[in-house]
Parts: sequence; structure tokens; C-alpha cells
Amino acid sequence: MLIPSNLLSGKKILLGVTGSIAVYKSLDLVRLFTKAGAEVKVVMSEAAKKFVTPLTFETLSGNQVLDDTNESWVTNHNHIKAGEWADLFVIAPATANTIAKLANAIADNMLLQTALAYPHLKIIAPSANTNMLENPFTKANLKMLGIANYEIADTQTKELACKSVGNGAMAEPIEIFWHSAKALLKDEFWADRRVIVTGGGTIEKIDEVRFISNFSSGKMASALAAALYCKGADVNLISSKFDKDLPLELYTIEIENSNEMLEYLTDSIRIAKKGKLSKATLMRDEQIHLIQKKPYLFMAAAVSDYVAAYAQTGKLKKEALGSDWDLKLKQNVDILNAIDKNGITTVGFKAEMDEKNAQQNALKMLQSKNLDAVCLNILKNSSSFGSDTNKVDFITSDKSESIETADKLTVAFEILEHAKKIS
Repeated sequence: MLIPSNLLSGKKILLGVTGSIAVYKSLDLVRLFTKAGAEVKVVMSEAAKKFVTPLTFETLSGNQVLDDTNESWVTNHNHIKAGEWADLFVIAPATANTIAKLANAIADNMLLQTALAYPHLKIIAPSANTNMLENPFTKANLKMLGIANYEIADTQTKELACKSVGNGAMAEPIEIFWHSAKALLKDEFWADRRVIVTGGGTIEKIDEVRFISNFSSGKMASALAAALYCKGADVNLISSKFDKDLPLELYTIEIENSNEMLEYLTDSIRIAKKGKLSKATLMRDEQIHLIQKKPYLFMAAAVSDYVAAYAQTGKLKKEALGSDWDLKLKQNVDILNAIDKNGITTVGFKAEMDEKNAQQNALKMLQSKNLDAVCLNILKNSSSFGSDTNKVDFITSDKSESIETADKLTVAFEILEHAKKIS
């Protein structure tokens, strides 16, 4: 997925690195942050400097590294001012030793002093040998941090530096990036709101080797799901195709045909309508009321309009079919019409090549399918599918607003801003 260069524009990230071999991955993390527009400063433990020199981080970040040797109280280059400067503090990698000290408020190096003085959310990405990570004390320390304004980027299972295979490798830089983006971009409107996104083209079997489908890549749906994740929504992405490098925390359901799409979508809507409940105390009578945020559905999937009237098991032989094959099709289920849209804000997607009548057709879709809005995408030809950019008109019953051509994640964020207005 193409990450826009202004996604984290204006954000300030303090990155702490400790003495793990995984510290080399932190260089990629700095690149991801800076390419997304964030300003990055790095604080290093002395152990981390044995793996990578401060100069390397300074070259990538453009800022002086803070460590045990260069703290200054004449300038802002100290563990108090560094924390006051930052919008987010990320520690990646975090060794078992650092995790233990953080959990017990020990501050015997510059990184730990900075962490202890930083009052806001901190993200840590552990990196340790499997036995060290699974040690009951380490697990207890992580639980302690989890309730003390720390968010954990889970480790992964792979071959470790010690040549054993097991859980303990630091999360990939892109996954830490998504965790950080979510912390920085969270929007109260979308936070904890249940949202369903559908995407990709359905695959309708003719027989076991042939099918009817379309050119839909699923990239726009993936971008919408990623944007919603960053905004803090509880996202369910139902698709036949997924873009690469999506946040691992995203809940995804891979489907193949329209029947599966309808089945999973129906179940997801039913669950979404139950809502994610938050408690609000009314001071007048001290009663606790449950407040449910209205769920959303973004129907970006390209469901086949027709399916084979008589799908076959096995493979149809061309010798039996003859030189002419009259394949009989039947109209497919209209999923947007079939689902229960009561109690859920629904945004449909429409691809058109008839530029002259596109707006009128989108309005017809809005009315006939009882939608809250339609995202209209005018295509030139089949080469328009699968691109990394998009241009959309966001259409409601009373107006049409244009979202200019941009990468799909930027377009997705713009769609969400428009969608907030129709709740």
C-alpha cells in the first residue's frame, strides 16, 4: 500500500532503541516515519550503540541522538524536554531487560529516564529470545505495562538471532508504523465504532476451472480499512483481494463468490448492530447508560451482476461443448438490496465509464438501493483498475463533492471526512 508523504505531517515522534540485534529494523522505522512526514528524534541506550552508531540514526532523522553522553540542560537536548517535544514515544526494540525496568520505574539510563518522565501513551515493540519472553516475570511485566499507558506491538514467530525458531522477533517496522499512526490519528467520531468494508471482485464458478469475475483489485477497500484502523474504528474487511502491508490487527474475512459475501456480510451487520458499548455516567441521577455508536458499511466490492445458470462440478470438456458454447447466465443477487440497512449508515460505490450520465446513474443507485451516500468513480477503461490512485465524487441526496485524484489512502481519509457528515 502506498503511504502518503503527508500522512503524519506535523507529528513529532520520539524513538527509543535498546540493545537488541533487531535495532537494525529501527532504521527502516525511522525511514517510514520521515517519509510519512513526521519529525523523528532518537534516544539510545548504551547497549544499542554497540549494534548501530548514533550517526546512522542522526543521518536518517536529521536530528541529534540523545544518549547518556550528551544530555544538556543549557539546550532542550535532555530527557525532560525530549518528552515534552514528542507527540508519541515509541520504544523499538525493547529488550526483556528494558521491559523489566520500565515495569518497575527504574531509570538508570537516558532512555529509561525519558520514558519515566513521558506522561502520554507509549508504544513498545519487544524483542527477545523465546524463553526470555515467555518467562513468567517478563509476561507479568508486559501485563503491568499494558495497564500503565503502554501499548504493545506483538512479537512474531520466526528464526531468531540465536538460530532457534520461536516467538520473540520484533514486529515488522510497517506494523509498528501502523500502531503509531493509529495512536497519532485517532478520531473520536470513529473510535470504537464498528465499520464493515467490502472489496474486491467476486469469483463466480462456471465449473471447477473457469469462472466469471471482473478487474476489481480490492485496493480501495483495503485503503478504506487502513484509514479506518488509523482513526480507531473497529473494522471488519470482507474481500476477495487484499492490498499488501495492511495492519495485522485488522479483522479480515476472505471470500470468493457473492453467496459467501452475502453470508458473511449479513452476519457482520447483525454483529455490528449490537454495537460496541461505552459507559457514560449521568451526573443528575448517577445512572449508567449504554451509548452505542451507529455502525457504518462501505460497500466497495464489485459483485458480479450475472452468474452461471448451471454451475458444473468437475471440468467441462471442450469436445462435449462443441465449437460454439452458449453459456447461460442468470441475474445475480443484488446484495445491497438484499441486506438489512436499518440502523447502519451505508455508503455504496459505483464505477462508471459513461461520464455524461455517471452522476445521474449514481443518484438512481442512491435512491433505488436506499443508501446514505454513493462514491462515484469514473473509469477510462480496464487499465483504470488496480492503480494506486483514485478520484471520487462523494454523492448524497442533496449534493455532490469532488475528491481530487490522489493515492488511495489519501482518498480514503477524505471519504471518511465526508462520511462523518451523514451519520
